[in-house]
Amino acid sequence: MNKLKKLSGNPHLIKKDGKLLIGGIEASEILKNARTPLMIFFAKRVKNNINSFCRAFQSVFDNFQCFYSFKANYLPDICRIVLSEGVGAELIGLPELKLALKLQFPSEKIIVGGPYLPQELIEKCILENIKEIVVYDLNDVNLIDFIAKKHKKVQEICLRLNSQKFGSKLGIDLDEFELTLLKKIKNEYKNVKITTVLSHYSTQMNNFEQFKQNLINVLEKIKILVRAGVRIENINLGGGFPEAAIMPELQLIEIAKKIKLILTNFDIKFENIYFEPGRYFVGDAGIFIAKVIRVYKDRWIFLNIGNHICPKFAKASLRFYNITRINDPHKYKASIAGIVPTDQDVLAKNYFFTKKLEEGDFVMITNVGAYCLTFSNRFPYLLPEISLIEDGNITQIFDPLVHHDFSLN
Repeated sequence: MNKLKKLSGNPHLIKKDGKLLIGGIEASEILKNARTPLMIFFAKRVKNNINSFCRAFQSVFDNFQCFYSFKANYLPDICRIVLSEGVGAELIGLPELKLALKLQFPSEKIIVGGPYLPQELIEKCILENIKEIVVYDLNDVNLIDFIAKKHKKVQEICLRLNSQKFGSKLGIDLDEFELTLLKKIKNEYKNVKITTVLSHYSTQMNNFEQFKQNLINVLEKIKILVRAGVRIENINLGGGFPEAAIMPELQLIEIAKKIKLILTNFDIKFENIYFEPGRYFVGDAGIFIAKVIRVYKDRWIFLNIGNHICPKFAKASLRFYNITRINDPHKYKASIAGIVPTDQDVLAKNYFFTKKLEEGDFVMITNVGAYCLTFSNRFPYLLPEISLIEDGNITQIFDPLVHHDFSLN
């Protein structure tokens, strides 16, 4: 009888009869000719995560709309998969916008904005009839209105509200000065229309209290806007969801129901409710495979990968497996370091790992699909090869020796 075990809660990482299957392919076959570090994505996992998320919120909200946060992972092959599932795009800059348009995301399913809105980006948004421009600073509205007027268009905008978390400086506070400016915008700027408010509270939000705090902040700010005569059509609650392996669909449904209950008790109707997941779609759809290059005293091991490409700043829920000894118990503490020449390059301390540690062992790191690439830096090491497993086949989508870099330009 076959013995199956999911690793890291991921159905695409299966231990079967003592062998590790990665996306249905034996790990030994993948590693036969591979150069490490190697990154692998699972197309089917991305699709399944999207379907789970959308199914959960569509079961509760008739007016739900979803936009994938490109900054989580802007690899064209990943964004292509997202597009195939009918999800929109949430973007922060011109390079992402150019990619989304090249991939043929519909303009009515694209929202763009961030703390920095250069004129070229605003112009491109207006010319391409982008759904909304997200504004973090009301002073940016003047330029948006000016450019929209030049092109004889009316541009819809979304107000990014300050989440009030830990003294955040991102977004609009709606203080007395800003309310005065809002009244001027409403009365004098004829080529912009405020349609939506957005609040993004945090990342890796795995309990409802965080979602509740974000929602209460939005609703309190909407009350202020209503008193100022500004009518809001849509509410955008951002992202912040953890990896799909950590938050199953039933938990998403419960969160959606509780959000709806709070909204139902609020006396303002919204035409649409938006969410902007990134990590939930792609976080557990990516893994790294690295190699142990040194075993040090006190059970420290060094891998040929570090925080330059698997950064702590990504806040990923990293899990480590010795796939050379996949059948050995992972119950002996070890600490794992990278190859950046600083004592700060620590991937994990006192992590439960195999008893035997040898140079040349292959180590799998899971939940690296979101933000690891976008927050990575160009330390003078070769970037990893990146492959995609789709329809049972593994295909290389990035070779550092050929493509040199995966940055957007």
